[in-house]
Amino acid sequence: MKQEKIIRIIEAALLSAGSTLNKDRMIELFGEDEKVKPADIKKAVESLQKEAEGRGIELVEVSTGYRYQARQEYAEWIARLWEERPARYSRALLETLSLIAYRQPATRSDIEQVRGVSVSSSIVKTLLEREWVRVVGHRDVPGKPALYATTKQFLDYFGLKSLEELPSLAEIQDLDNLNPELKFDQDASDVPQEAVSETNTQPILNGDEDASDSQMEDELAGEFSEVAEEQQDLEEEIALRTNDD
Repeated sequence: MKQEKIIRIIEAALLSAGSTLNKDRMIELFGEDEKVKPADIKKAVESLQKEAEGRGIELVEVSTGYRYQARQEYAEWIARLWEERPARYSRALLETLSLIAYRQPATRSDIEQVRGVSVSSSIVKTLLEREWVRVVGHRDVPGKPALYATTKQFLDYFGLKSLEELPSLAEIQDLDNLNPELKFDQDASDVPQEAVSETNTQPILNGDEDASDSQMEDELAGEFSEVAEEQQDLEEEIALRTNDD
C-alpha cells in the first residue's frame, strides 16, 4: 500500500475514533495482505504532525496514544461553542491532586499531614469519578487506608505522556500570580501547613521549618496551575462538587 494512502487512513481513523489511538491500534486497521509495517505507521504519524503545523489543530501524543486537538491559543474562541461556564477548580482540589501526583501512592492521611486540614470526601469522590485517580492498594497499618495514584486518564486530560513531564518543584511559581483569572473558590483549607518533598517514593515528611507560608503554598498548588489553565477552557464538562468548609 502506498504511504500516502496509509497517511490518509490514519488521519481518518484519528478523526473518527472519538478517543486516542496508539500505534498498535493503528496497525490493526490494516490487513495482513496490505503489508503495513510499524515503520510505515511512524512515518505516517510524523507526516500528519508536520501537516498540522501552522493550523488550528495539532496531533499530539499523550499517555494512551495520539489525538487531534485544538491549539491552546484558540481556546478563547473554542470555548464559545459551549454555553456552560468554564470549569472552576478549587485550590483544595488542586492541592490534593498535586500531592497524589507527586507523592503517589498516597493516603488521605498523607495528604492531610501536608495540608494541615482534613481532605473533603467530595474532593476524593470527584477525583475518582473523573478517573484522575484510582485506588491502587491499601497501606498495611490499622484501618488499611486506601492508597491513591493518578491514572492514564489524568495524564491524557492534562496533555502529558508520562509523570516525568510534570514540572519539577524547582520550577514552581506562585499560583495566584500565574492564574488570577481562575478565581479559585476560597475556603478554610486554602493554605497548607507543610511543604511537599520532591521525591515521591519516600514517606511524607514535614517541610523545611524556615519555609514561608507562601513558599509552601507554591510547592503544593502551583504545579498544576499552568496545566489546569491550558485545559480549562477546552474541557467544560467537569462538575466540581466540593465545598471544603
